[in-house]
Amino acid sequence: MAFLDRNYLIGNAAGLRIFDAVKDLPIVDAHNHANVKELAENKNYADAWQLFAGTDHYVWSVMRRCGVAEEYITGNRTAREKFCELGRIFPLLVGNPVYEWIHLDLKRVMNIDTLLNGETANEIFDAVNTILAREDMKPLAILKKLNVVAMCSTDDPVDTLEYHRQVNAAWGGILVRPTWRPDAAMNMHLPTWSAYMQKLAARFELTFNSIDDLFKALRMSHDYFAANNCTVSDHGVEIIPGATFDKALADATFKKALSGAAVSKDEITNFQKAVMNCAAALDAEKDWVFQLHFGAMRNVRHSIFEKLGPDTGVDTGNCFQDHYPGMVDFLNAFDGKLKTVLYCFDPTQISTVASVARAFSSKVKIGAPWWQCDNPIGMKRQLEYFGSVDLLNNCSGMVSDSRKLLSYGSRHEMFRRVLADVLGTMAELGQAPEELLTELAVRLCYEQPRSFFAI
Repeated sequence: MAFLDRNYLIGNAAGLRIFDAVKDLPIVDAHNHANVKELAENKNYADAWQLFAGTDHYVWSVMRRCGVAEEYITGNRTAREKFCELGRIFPLLVGNPVYEWIHLDLKRVMNIDTLLNGETANEIFDAVNTILAREDMKPLAILKKLNVVAMCSTDDPVDTLEYHRQVNAAWGGILVRPTWRPDAAMNMHLPTWSAYMQKLAARFELTFNSIDDLFKALRMSHDYFAANNCTVSDHGVEIIPGATFDKALADATFKKALSGAAVSKDEITNFQKAVMNCAAALDAEKDWVFQLHFGAMRNVRHSIFEKLGPDTGVDTGNCFQDHYPGMVDFLNAFDGKLKTVLYCFDPTQISTVASVARAFSSKVKIGAPWWQCDNPIGMKRQLEYFGSVDLLNNCSGMVSDSRKLLSYGSRHEMFRRVLADVLGTMAELGQAPEELLTELAVRLCYEQPRSFFAI
């Protein structure tokens, strides 16, 4: 078996046949961190580092783990120097999905079969740069090459979304939809919260005197996003707070925090429940999908966070978190009313998510393998376990969760191959007819995300 050949990640004949049925399906990516301004400007990428690694936290993390100095990752070294340093340590990444993703990107998009290493990095850097200078390698053209037909970015309630409108006008249809993510309004514990409240109030020309004013601003933002083709919200929480709250206490807490007075952890949790309840109620009214990403411990490496800020590749999981009470409270509060997707960060939480999800209606979906589960081993374990405890048919489909354009191709291919292998194994073990498993694969790879997320 050759590297990344037809059998890549598929160990049985039935799986290969199932993969043939899904490999060319259009890509629907319902959660990512696309730079929509970059898509709207639609300028050629400057170089291979910008496209392959400049925004990829997975790459940054593994480079740090290989002892690469930060100046070669987020520092002032040239793009060539950074790419060559990546090449130097790249053979050390064998076994990590970054090794496969980048080679998939090189092979599938650039038609470059050369292995990336210290000796080939310069050559590959120049070859990629030559390709990227072509007219047919601008961002929107790359998306067409990848067969991306629908994608949802991640956007703050104060965003004005003009770049989404520009992209869709250039595309000639709705390619990029915004995703409404009100985390900044919810995160009262962060030092940035007070300034954000001022920003949110100014965006909608309101004065915040009570929590009802905050709810009004969130509704105005929600309506604005709906008018700009949004069908999805997203919520990132460390531990799911739930949805049952004391409104009087939330209002008092809101006023205290606005005045600069100290608030307790319990008060903040109740306030977060209030905002989460408000957001879910708005989603339910419009039949949006409420995406719940939980479990990420943010910015755990202090030296990187202090130097570079958030979202720089130093978030982790914690297997000791207890999501069960908040998850059950939230799902009961909106039982039968709200389309919900649960994204599991840590593999140790898979059993809780599966057992809770199966107790609720089909409006509750299990999300794509996320972050620490976003690799062949994690995907396979999650698919096998969810398929045994809940229903594979109640998975919402794959999302890239990426800031890198090329990820829409390589990460979806990896998922489709792992899915085909899991289903093919079931076929060969006589667990289900191959034709039904093939239909299931098509549903999960394209039909289900398209219909469930309404994109």
